[in-house]
Amino acid sequence: MACAPVNNNNPIEIVKPALETANPYAAVDKSPMDMSYYPVNYPMQLMSGNDSTGLVARVIYSRPQKNGRNIFGFDPPPKSLQQYGTYWRLGANEATEIEFFKPVIIEGKKIARGRYIIYCIPFEDKWTVIFNTNLFDWGLHPDTKKEMARVDIPAIKTAVPIEFFTMVFQQSPKGADLVMAWDNVKAVLPISF
Repeated sequence: MACAPVNNNNPIEIVKPALETANPYAAVDKSPMDMSYYPVNYPMQLMSGNDSTGLVARVIYSRPQKNGRNIFGFDPPPKSLQQYGTYWRLGANEATEIEFFKPVIIEGKKIARGRYIIYCIPFEDKWTVIFNTNLFDWGLHPDTKKEMARVDIPAIKTAVPIEFFTMVFQQSPKGADLVMAWDNVKAVLPISF
């Protein structure tokens, strides 16, 4: 709240700010971009000067919302936002990008250090995760000739639906897990290094 200067002839004017102010430069994206790191606290380590392990992996993705929609299913859109058995760019907007800062092993497959687009083909019981070197197609038309690796991981039903699609790294005994969750499904990609 703001007040105008007080004078004897006019009462104090109270101005209430609007709860939502339109951005005069660009509309606010409904699926904001996010970034996850491994080690999870890497940004804090770097800023404090305590970076003893170095960055292993980073994922950059957009976070769509459930927003009352049915996310995964057998029916094509609009009944199911993501139809089983079809390519998904693991998020919204531009394709999801993963970068490994050292060589890793995922489900027995060696993945070289570098940047990749990470796709998913979800099924009811598993997700097929695909690493692709074609970085600049927005994930709209996957080029299968540029696939580096495909791995299958279980799709796990969760008790509580998650509103925002989420990708986070968690420490594991052999390295890290990339946990991907949305609606009532999560899938865990094991990464060894």
